[in-house]
Amino acid sequence: MFHQLAILVGLSIISGFLGHATASPERAHPHVVMIVVDDMGYGDPGCYNPDSKIPTPHIDSLAAEGMRFTDAHAPGPLCHPSRYGLMTGRYPFRTDVSKWPSQPLIDEGQVTIASLLRGAGYATAMVGKWHLGFAESGYDKPLPGGPVDRGFDQFFGIRASTDIPPYFYICGDRAVSSPSKHIAANRSDGWSPIQGGFWRAGGIAPDLELDEVLPRFTDEAIEVIKRHQPAKPLMLYLAYPAPHTPWLPAPGFRGKSGAGMYGDFVMMVDHEIGRVCAALEAAGMARNTLLVFTSDNGPVWYRRDAKRLGHDAVGGLRGMKGDAWEGGHRMPFVVRWPARVAAGTRSDQTVCFTDLMATFADVVGMKLPASAGPDSFSLLPVLEGRQAADKPVRGPLVMQSGSGGAMVIRSGDWKLIDRPGSGGFSQSQKPQPGDPPGQLYNLRDDPAELNNFYQIQPERVAELSRLMKQVVDSPLSRPH
Repeated sequence: MFHQLAILVGLSIISGFLGHATASPERAHPHVVMIVVDDMGYGDPGCYNPDSKIPTPHIDSLAAEGMRFTDAHAPGPLCHPSRYGLMTGRYPFRTDVSKWPSQPLIDEGQVTIASLLRGAGYATAMVGKWHLGFAESGYDKPLPGGPVDRGFDQFFGIRASTDIPPYFYICGDRAVSSPSKHIAANRSDGWSPIQGGFWRAGGIAPDLELDEVLPRFTDEAIEVIKRHQPAKPLMLYLAYPAPHTPWLPAPGFRGKSGAGMYGDFVMMVDHEIGRVCAALEAAGMARNTLLVFTSDNGPVWYRRDAKRLGHDAVGGLRGMKGDAWEGGHRMPFVVRWPARVAAGTRSDQTVCFTDLMATFADVVGMKLPASAGPDSFSLLPVLEGRQAADKPVRGPLVMQSGSGGAMVIRSGDWKLIDRPGSGGFSQSQKPQPGDPPGQLYNLRDDPAELNNFYQIQPERVAELSRLMKQVVDSPLSRPH
């Protein structure tokens, strides 16, 4: 388990994680648990899509017990930019996210959610997929620049996705075992080359089995919860590498959904979330835990998959992972905090993962340093029901698509994409000759982005283009 592995690699576990006791519901600062899944679509959980063919009782329960956001966005429609924005409160287009395979994306001294909360007296732990880079110089040496150097007291996880080699566990800043073995590439018949049981060939540690990673991370997270002392509030970031490929549902889930092996794997993810929630209950921590559930970006789910299986993983939106269209970045986003957030509530506010930093600062009564969370706006007024529904809680949202470099701005009901096409992974919807040079949609009336007003409303295009340039050219978008 987490604490045992830390001893093996010579790490010292901080005293705040030793011993088991229950937390007082009167604690001034709540525990914070962020559960971020990987490549799950807006239309996968039943609480977002009544026609979903995937049972998700535990995610649905979180929504029933908390607030469900209908217009929440990843700061980028791919794994690493999304996580960069989540951790830093900074739009990922402001840095070079492409360097993650060999360099840390988060600069030394840069404020993260973890360092912010640690400064407020929290014990901080991360379990799961980092995907924000280490300064790699061999797997028999320390791996600087990762979670324990960016605000987390302890970390157990992997460097990236479970289809990107090398595959090995990391505890603290050291590989538990070096990726000394080799695993051949794999793929599944009946799916695209990047779906199904897909992984790439490469090095793998002798103690890692790809189909064991998901439940192993649940076990490690539960150990953190069990061993937490109430002397400090706990911040736990659980970053599951699923249902990202490879889709590897355990035998008990195979064939149980109506959406093939993908749906079966989503069911397994939901089950693991249920295990974590049960551990919070058993530890007496649930009532005073601010729990955030979301996904890092849209699913790898083509239109042919929806037609063949009758399951729309993006829930009526357009596009998929990587895209500038809504299916790439509009995410299920649920906040449960029984002590402060009314059960069964819904918000239609446009929000972004970058907003969690300012939200957590607001929750603990801290003022963000001038250099921290430059694109972060507090959601606490929304969570507490104090924000008028017709008053935006944040300024315009700006992001960059996954592979095509399209820039996107969302302001009020309107969304501008600065070029034609998806800007991402969608293969069947590439720009065609004669298409307008950009895209303008009214998402209130047209969430599926079918009616392009770009050539009909040039004044609105000009105004949104001006706003987007203003955000891009400025080092921050939040109020000073």
